[in-house]
Amino acid sequence: MRFSLSPEQRAFAAALDDLLTASDVPAAHRAWAGGDTDPGIALWKRLAKLGVTALAVPPEHGGLGGSPLDLAVAFERLGYHAVPGPWVETVALAPILLRATADAHLLPEIADGATRVTFALPPTVPYAVDCDVTAHAYLVDDAHLVDDAHLVDDAHLDDRVDSVAGRALLRGQPGEALRSVDPARRLHVLTGGTPIAGLSEDTVRAGLDRAALAAAAILVGAGERLLAESVQYVGARRQFGRAVGEYQAVKHALADVRVGLDFARPLLHGAALELAADTTGAAGVGVATAARDVSAAKVLASTAALRAARTALQVHGAIGYTLECDLSIWILGVRALVGAWGTPADHRARVLRSLTSQPSQAGA
Repeated sequence: MRFSLSPEQRAFAAALDDLLTASDVPAAHRAWAGGDTDPGIALWKRLAKLGVTALAVPPEHGGLGGSPLDLAVAFERLGYHAVPGPWVETVALAPILLRATADAHLLPEIADGATRVTFALPPTVPYAVDCDVTAHAYLVDDAHLVDDAHLVDDAHLDDRVDSVAGRALLRGQPGEALRSVDPARRLHVLTGGTPIAGLSEDTVRAGLDRAALAAAAILVGAGERLLAESVQYVGARRQFGRAVGEYQAVKHALADVRVGLDFARPLLHGAALELAADTTGAAGVGVATAARDVSAAKVLASTAALRAARTALQVHGAIGYTLECDLSIWILGVRALVGAWGTPADHRARVLRSLTSQPSQAGA
């Protein structure tokens, strides 16, 4: 596999950095957490002009048809700058779950940055985020599919011998609001509404894998930002006549963060390349391998980002505990995202199932 980014991908990442560095994203993030979404929506529109919202939308729906690796590149920069909003749901998940439904007409609007959507997919994703800034909130619920995409309940399942197990896509109704450890993630319970379509388990799995990949990329980006902030701080902060960063214990702690992130990123990129391969496996692998690699990437990205958050808090000292310090934006964001789109335990279990289900090699 080729893990080096293309010149176009590097230029895209640099363009995103330039825009976001000049946009005072921490202020927009704080406003979003406080209920003022106007700065965040303005930022959404500016990122749409760079093509972020169109990345995963197919060309026939007005999008760029980008690869999962393109998506990972963009979401790492979103994580580095702590951009608020339902980015995973709208940009990574919606193009997969909506493209074969009656709501596929929303995809051109998503690509243009004019529409945002959110999803709940219990039990993996029990709550929807940011319902107040989205045009539609969807609930993916347990149901049964039939050949004409109508939904039937368990009581009538035996009447249709051609039914296959699947999920129902419903237009959800936001209910109870819940607090997240990250104030910028406004959570809502969704109740089922109008059925829109049936989704196969393969489609739901593909959507969850793409969302988990995007979440892993955000975590890697957030970890990088926490490390950068920590290195800058310990270089400037002096104690006992020396920069804090000169002490060996601090150097080793930051080096461990660097190693963790450097291990997580290749796994993230490798998972993106596997997702891009078709089911026959361009590299001789199939869907099961791609799913395993996404889970492995999410686990390692979570571990690396948590280490970065813990170390940043330690080296910053008491100021790192305050919400007034921008560091809290990334620390709380990491803490919330680690459990989103599948917990580390969920993803570890999937990696284990993949490994134990493989046939043993003769002579191994």
